[in-house]
Amino acid sequence: IYGEQDYFPADENHPTRPLSPYGIAKLSVEKYLSFYNAVHGLGYVVLRYANVYGPRQNPHGEAGVVAIFTSRLLKGEESIINGDGKQTRDYTFVGDVVRANVLALDYAKSDIFNIGTARETDVNVLFGKLRDAAGVTAQEKHGPAKAGEQMRSVIDYTKAKKVLGWEPKVSLDEGIDLTVKFFRQKMAGNG
Repeated sequence: IYGEQDYFPADENHPTRPLSPYGIAKLSVEKYLSFYNAVHGLGYVVLRYANVYGPRQNPHGEAGVVAIFTSRLLKGEESIINGDGKQTRDYTFVGDVVRANVLALDYAKSDIFNIGTARETDVNVLFGKLRDAAGVTAQEKHGPAKAGEQMRSVIDYTKAKKVLGWEPKVSLDEGIDLTVKFFRQKMAGNG
């Protein structure tokens, strides 16, 4: 929703300038919710997720780099990093996101909250962490940069902590270990 950020991490008041149809659609839904709240009193809570990853994520789409790389690394397949790999994301473990959703169910007002870690990790570092967790020796391979890809994305969860009592609990290293373990078990027929 934020597009190329003016400051890091972005809070909920950061200008919204989405760079993709997906981001535009998310912002459109927020605008419709605001309208129906103002006109009809419909309450809502919007959770703006950072890059969610974890067990059970689909590795076959174009999104979800953690699942895609994990699956490919465990199969001994090549993983392609878009561009120089220096683009950053705020990777947030799915279990933490689930907790945020549960807490938001009890919130009685209408509001918007960022759900992320406020930590940036570039794709090259992420690939190295996944490779190490998978226990393989695959080398980084870079392909062309993806047109319109955001270079930096990281969000501030301070408001969610103050209002909902939520904060991330699972570190990136822990989340990667859990994710790789899940994919390894699934590939062995135990998941």
